[in-house]
Amino acid sequence: MDIQVIEETLRETEAGRKTFPECVKALLAAGVESYLVDYARMEKSSYGVKGETYTMKMSLPASPVAEAFSKEGLVAAIRGAQRDEIRYPEFVKRATAAGVEAYWAYLTGERVVYLGRKGEIHVEEFPKAANH
Repeated sequence: MDIQVIEETLRETEAGRKTFPECVKALLAAGVESYLVDYARMEKSSYGVKGETYTMKMSLPASPVAEAFSKEGLVAAIRGAQRDEIRYPEFVKRATAAGVEAYWAYLTGERVVYLGRKGEIHVEEFPKAANH
């Protein structure tokens, strides 16, 4: 994995300068197969195609994770990001307000699994144009 590209991609995404499709493209090119974002720890762990891992702290301020999971609130945040109406800093606020504690983005599997505090799960398939 190209750690420099991973770090730069996270910085650019957290600053709201990269869209999700741009993030996916850069991370795939850097050898990332999937990544796990943990809002409780404010960390992002990247998993490479050869089994390697890399974890880094997020620089965004921690947002409290709501106790109740709101699939509707989460889907609204996802759709806003897909339409580029919101970027990652706002997405984090809305996702945590919807009770998302973590999510695993499977880049090669083209889906994201969102996790709530009580084991709730929402699976979101990539839009067809997200990584092409």
